[in-house]
Amino acid sequence: MSIRRPQSIVTLILGIALFVLGVLSLISNLSIGSIIPLLIGISLIYLGWAGTRTALIVFGHACIVVGCFLITWGLYLIPYCKPTLLHVFGRPLFWGFFCLFGGICAIYHAFCNCVKCPKRD
Repeated sequence: MSIRRPQSIVTLILGIALFVLGVLSLISNLSIGSIIPLLIGISLIYLGWAGTRTALIVFGHACIVVGCFLITWGLYLIPYCKPTLLHVFGRPLFWGFFCLFGGICAIYHAFCNCVKCPKRD
């Protein structure tokens, strides 16, 4: 039995960092919007470990859809926001833009030549 190598170290590290940031944001803000970075972090960890081109494209499109919903939700919450830096990072408007641009980046990255599909055993 052999241990599989991660497909993308950068994606794996980014997923772990986003997961940790989501946990810290959830603990500090107790906002439901902080669950989104947790889910995206878990998805990036999976994509970094065993992801394929198709999974990256689906992930990118899902991020764009979630990002649009979060941006809309965040725009409705603007009148109720406190102007602290920690409060901004826990709100859906920030994570909506993060998801939207991250989804676009994932789709472009899926069509890049640096993505290699793993060999089927």
